[in-house]
This record gives sequence, C-alpha cells and structure tokens, in this order.
Amino acid sequence: AHLCALAGGVDAFCIGSEMRSLTQIRDGAVSYPAVQALKALAADVRSILGPGTKIGYAADWSEYFGHQPADGSGDVLFHLDPLWSDPNIDFVGIDNYMPLSDWRDGSGHLDAAAGSIYDLDYLSGNVAGGEGFDWYYASQADRDAQIRTPITDSAHGEDWVFRYKDILNWWSQPHHDRPGGVRSATPTSWVPQSKPVWFTEFGCPSVDKGTNQPNVFVDPKSSESFLPYYSSGARDDFIQLRYLQAQFRFWGDAANNPVSSVYGGPMVDLANAYAWAWDARPWPDFPARTDVWSDGPNYRLGHWLQGRVGSASLPELVAELCLDAGLSEIDVSELHGVVTGYAQDEPMTARQAIQPLMLGYRFDSTARDGKIRFRMRDAVPGADLTGQSFALAPNEKEGTGMLLLRGSQREMPDAVRIAYLAAENDYQSAAAEAVHPSASLLRAESGEMPVVLDSAEAQSVAERWLAELRVARDTAKFNLPPSMQWLEPGDVVRLQTGRADALFRIGAIEEQGARLVEAKRVEDGVYRSGASEPRSYAAPALPVRTTLFAQFLDLPLLRGDEVAHAPWLAVSGTPWPGEAACFASATDSGYTLDTRVASSSVVGDTLDALPACRPWSWYRGPGIQVAVSGGTLQSRSELDVLNGANAAAIRAPGATDWEIIQFRDAVLVGQQTYLLSHILRGQAGTEFLAGQSVPQGADFVLLDSGPVQIGLALSDRGLQRHYRVGPASRPYTDAAYQHFVESFAGIGLRPYAPVRLVAQRQSGGDIALSWIRRSRINGDSWAGIDIPLGEDLEAYEVRIVKNGAVLRTISAASPAATYSQAQQAADQIATPFEIEVAQLSAAFGAGPATRITFNG
Repeated sequence: AHLCALAGGVDAFCIGSEMRSLTQIRDGAVSYPAVQALKALAADVRSILGPGTKIGYAADWSEYFGHQPADGSGDVLFHLDPLWSDPNIDFVGIDNYMPLSDWRDGSGHLDAAAGSIYDLDYLSGNVAGGEGFDWYYASQADRDAQIRTPITDSAHGEDWVFRYKDILNWWSQPHHDRPGGVRSATPTSWVPQSKPVWFTEFGCPSVDKGTNQPNVFVDPKSSESFLPYYSSGARDDFIQLRYLQAQFRFWGDAANNPVSSVYGGPMVDLANAYAWAWDARPWPDFPARTDVWSDGPNYRLGHWLQGRVGSASLPELVAELCLDAGLSEIDVSELHGVVTGYAQDEPMTARQAIQPLMLGYRFDSTARDGKIRFRMRDAVPGADLTGQSFALAPNEKEGTGMLLLRGSQREMPDAVRIAYLAAENDYQSAAAEAVHPSASLLRAESGEMPVVLDSAEAQSVAERWLAELRVARDTAKFNLPPSMQWLEPGDVVRLQTGRADALFRIGAIEEQGARLVEAKRVEDGVYRSGASEPRSYAAPALPVRTTLFAQFLDLPLLRGDEVAHAPWLAVSGTPWPGEAACFASATDSGYTLDTRVASSSVVGDTLDALPACRPWSWYRGPGIQVAVSGGTLQSRSELDVLNGANAAAIRAPGATDWEIIQFRDAVLVGQQTYLLSHILRGQAGTEFLAGQSVPQGADFVLLDSGPVQIGLALSDRGLQRHYRVGPASRPYTDAAYQHFVESFAGIGLRPYAPVRLVAQRQSGGDIALSWIRRSRINGDSWAGIDIPLGEDLEAYEVRIVKNGAVLRTISAASPAATYSQAQQAADQIATPFEIEVAQLSAAFGAGPATRITFNG
C-alpha cells in the first residue's frame, strides 16, 4: 500500500487472496481471528490510500459464502460477513472458478442431451445451475457414477445457504448464522445488496473438459498439478473461449444480474471482472523462450489468454469464407474450435478454402432446403436402426433391406502425411505423419492444411485421419422409408449388423420413393483427442538492435596452446544478439569474415586506482572497484586462482600494454559493480607493469571463455588492418557494425624477463653475471629436467646503463656473461650503475629486461 501511494495511488487494492485455510481457523465457536486481522488490515490500507481507492478481499469461490465445517457440529456460519460489512471494504471479491459442466466422453452420461460440452446454453445454464447449485457429489465414487445429491434445506427452506453458485440470493438476502445447526433469529452484519461483487479472478484452462474443473492447472513441476475431471489432457483453446462467452452471456443478462437498490449498480460488476490470466511477459517470447522462463511449457494447457484471444473461432471463420464467396444461407452454429492462424494466398472457391479446415477440424457440410449446414464430425448416433427400420427398394419384393461391404485391404492407406504451419516454429511449413502399426507397403494419403497448429495438434489430426480412412473400409447400403426424412447426410446411425452393433455415418441419400442410403463405418474413439507433447523448437533470435562494444587485445600466452602471435577480441552487448562477427581487411573495403564470437565478454572500467606492488604476491590492500557492462564476476578459492582462474587483462588509460592480473574475491557492491580483492599482479610475463600504479578508468576484460582469437598472418604483425565488428545476423555494411583500425605486435611471442640476476666482481676486476631464464611455453611444468626454451635459439642481451644511457651491449648464448675489466675501462664507468638482461626472440626481438643496480 505504501508503494502504491508513492506511485500516485491506485484505483483498487486487494488486501489478500484465497486465504481460506486462515480465514476458517476458529478460536471459539464463532470467532475467526484471521477475519478480524483482515478488518484491521483494511483499516490500515484505508489510512494509507485514502477514500478514493476501492478496497476488498479476493476470496476463494469455496470460501466467500460461508464456513460449513464437516466436523459433525452442524455449524453454518457466514464467517466473512464481519469483513464484507466493514465500512473499509468496498467490494466482495470472488476468485470464481466454479464448474460449468459435468461432461464425460460418449453418449451415456447425464448431460449428453446437451449435444456438446461447447453448447453455450448448456454452459451458461450452469453458471447458476448444475453442480454447486442444484446438486453436489458426496464422494469421488458418486462423481464417477454420476450419483447426484440435491442441494436442499429441509429445515428452513433456504437452499441458497448451501449453494456456492447462488450469488444472487447470497447477495440479496439477510444472513443468519446457524451455530450447531440452530438458525439465529438475528441476522449478521451483512446488509443485503450493500456492495458489488467483483470477480477478482475467473478463468478456465485450455484443456479438454476444462469447464469441468476450471480451478486446476497442469504443471509437471508442482505437487498441485491436476487435469480437470475426466479430461484426456489434450489442448483445447475453444473450451476456454466458450467458458468466457458463457460467463459474459449469463452475467450480461439483467435478469441474472439485478441492480442494487442500495448503491444503484449491478450485483456483479462486469467492469471489474478480471479474466485469469493475461501475463505481463511478451507473447510469443513467453512461452517460447524456456531458457528465460521455465514455466513456458505450462502455457499449452494453462489459463493464459495472450496468444489465444486474438484467434478466430472456427464458426466465425467458416461463415466469413462463405460470405466472401457470396453464400449467405449457411448454418455454422454446430461448429466448435479455435483457429490460431489460416493462410489463403490465392483466389479460390469457398469449397477449396474450407476443405483444409474440414480435414483439420473434422466437420462436414450438407445442403438441404437451400441452406448449407456445417456440423462437427463425431460418432454420436442420431438413430438406432434394426431390420424393421428398413424399406424395400423400388421393384424389390423381398430382401433384408441392408447390404454390408468391406473394401480390399490393398486399397487401405497405411500412412497419412499432412503439411501445416508450425505454431512453435515461427509459422514455418512442417509435416505430421501417422503410420499404421501393421504397415507394410506404405500406401499413403497426403493433404495440405494452410492452418497454424502446434505439432501435437497436427499429429492428432494425422492420426485421426488415418483411423477414419481405415475404419471407413466398411460400407453399409440400406433403404429407409419416406417417413424417416429427418435423417440426412452427416447423421450417424447405429446399425444391427448381425455380429454386433456398429456406427455408420450417412454419406449420400438418393430419393427414389424409398430413400437409398450409403454410409461409412465410424468409431467413437477416433474423435477423442489424447494428450501429447508438441515438438520442441529453438526460439528464434531476438529481433533487437544491440550496440556492441568490441575490445582488441594483444596478449601474452595464457595457456600455451594459443596461436602465439594472434590477437584477441572481446565483444559485449546487452541484450546479446546471439552471435557477433568480425570482418577483416588490409583496407577499408573488400572485407572477409575473420571469426565469429559466440558469447558476450565481461568488460568494464576500474573505478579506483590499483597501487604498485610486488608481482606474483597477493596484494591484500583495499582492492579495486570495477564496473562491468554485463555478465558477472565471482569469487574463487586461492587454489583455483593459482590454477589459472579469475584471470583478467587490465590496461591503464592511454597505454598500449595489457597487464595480466588475477583476483580471488569478487563482491557485488552496486549495480554491475564489483569490489575485487586479494589480487595477483604481473602474471604471464607482465611483471614489469606491476611496479606502476594503474589509475582509475583503466580498461578491464575478464579472460574467461568470452574473448576469442582472431586471425593474423605472422607477416602482418605491426601493420595496420581494418576490422568491422557487429551482430552476425547482419551484413558488415549495417550501421550496427563498428569500424576499427588496429595493429598488433604479437605479444604472445614476447620472451619473459629473466630472474635472479646476480653480478659479482672477480679478483681480476671482471664482473661475472648470471641469471635464470624463464619460458613463455609450459614454464610451470616440473616433469622435465629443465623448462622448455620456447625460442628457436637461446640468446640474451646484456645492457650496461649509466644515468639512463646504454653504454655497452653484451650478447650471450647462455644465462651467464662477463663484463670485463677492459670493457669497464673503455666505458669509463664508475659505480653505481645498472645492469639489464633481456631474452631475445628471433620472431619478436628483445623481451622485457630484468634490472639490478651494481654498487661495486
């Protein structure tokens, strides 16, 4: 509430939602502490948000109307009335997930007379009817057997007290508690018609028979994951649409939703009815990007509306296609289904346009009395026909009236293949195939559907089509008397075949006095969709324009297996475009692809100065802060660091050389800002930089798997080359690419400085020099007699320096040299002076030198 007030206020505020287990806890016969606490909370919220905000509580649909504990006490208590009647409460919130159906497969259940679970009269009639209003199931066994117990109040004639669906009477009548089953003469504090009802939630999952139990959801990772009663688990967007239509149809009728005599508004305020759920995450990235949102797979069968409410209903689409073709005498009232997408890319007749929909959504059309009637293709019989039902054909004096034929096994298809548009793959063309288990010759049928389906739906269509074709191998021909004019093509009849009853769909009728009928066999199970998982596709790359930051680095060898002279490239960007590309050329034209960068690097700037310190030793000072543009830094153990972890390149502003450092600890201290401490400086032969402080604003690049080496010919070292770096999905001429002109020395070829330089004056006046060489390649191995040389030849350069001037250079082929008495006399040198030693590389030249001061 405080945050809402700081944001400028809100129109409405719920103090809680579905706290049934709390609100029904009693500390006395009629005392509910949680209800009193909610009243106090409502008062606190009112004091914060003021009189202009509507305040309420979102009660569960099984909670709002009262507490009737099954503890043998006989208590019937309106336990929330103290809250509903509180002056700080403006509306009665109900999370309305009441069932609108009790549907089962087949035609033998009690609601089958409605014809279809999608029938709006059936569903809207159950908004305030059916289960929870007229009757209830006393147990799961009763539900399975459809043994319905009427809801009645034999004691006081107030049936509505026990009907959670009877919002009208609950809202418009005074409430009398019944402690111990005895009706109190005094009503509760609830004033009839005093406050509107808000559906703070209402909705239905997009799954087969979702209206049987709208409150459940499917989430394989949850212990509360359930399918609705008797659901096959198949996706069904249309039942969700029908649920919403039924709710608005019922409550939009003034006869069902009267106006209050107290506040002058309707009982159920449809302006404040909130369908669950419209997710704030962008569709179709949610649910497609499961790498970002792990609940994406739950969307298929869930309550989500985005990606569904914009779909066309099948009857509306078929009607529009007919009207576009000039056909107005049509009946689409018996169609049901939702079409996510449909493509018509060329002129065609109405039949050509509708035929793919008939295949995909299993419906037929018949013409009678000048009107085209569209009906779903199912296996619900409209008549039972026996031998006595049949008539003799013209000129036929006797006969059975029915002929059964079976098509050749060789004529039946073994497989079907359908082409469709894949909902999970950016509407690309895809195919689904169904093959009969006994297939041998693979006689196949194929069809094209320019319809958007997910792969599970497409597979279901293919399997149903194959089953239909194989079952239709059986044909029945029979004659009906003129008195049976009500039967027409598309109707299903049950025939007594002599072996067992079978279902046949009438395909054609020829009127010749007697009605000559031809029908194909059907089976009820063919039209029952089963649960299946859709095919998985990688989500397409985000169409986001990203500005990339590129950093070229000329680095020493880090592992020893790199291309020694090749430079490195670190690229960062948020959001990362999936892949970056680097194009190279000797001039600013004629670029060719050099390399691709798969992942973003962690790059940034230092916010503090890094003091000078001894190389190779832990710097345990206050550390430095580094602001990075993306990614994360993490702490590692000392052993991990000594084994190479947490290496980074750092370069002072305006400098050319990169120093390699390592850090043990990384602590997040601000937005994308880390404090690095326990630092090792001068790693990988860069110790000559450790003696200098690194000022604030230095470049920082984490040397993990992000940076990659780019190509460079050995002969191109030191030459300027042109580079263009940008998103790999775009050409290098795109404005998103940045242009760089760089040259590289090939620092990976640079020898390390020797160590332990010692100078000793000999008895004759000569100065004997010795040192220990180091290697840039595999120098840490203890397996051999000595470390590898790492160069073509062993060679060193010894420099005698006085007051910054090099007086003499001495060449050496081993880690030792002599500065003779004669050379000293020729140089006219006096102590103190400096001695430097650097190792030489045939490819690179002299590496960094180690230096000592000689005092005599």
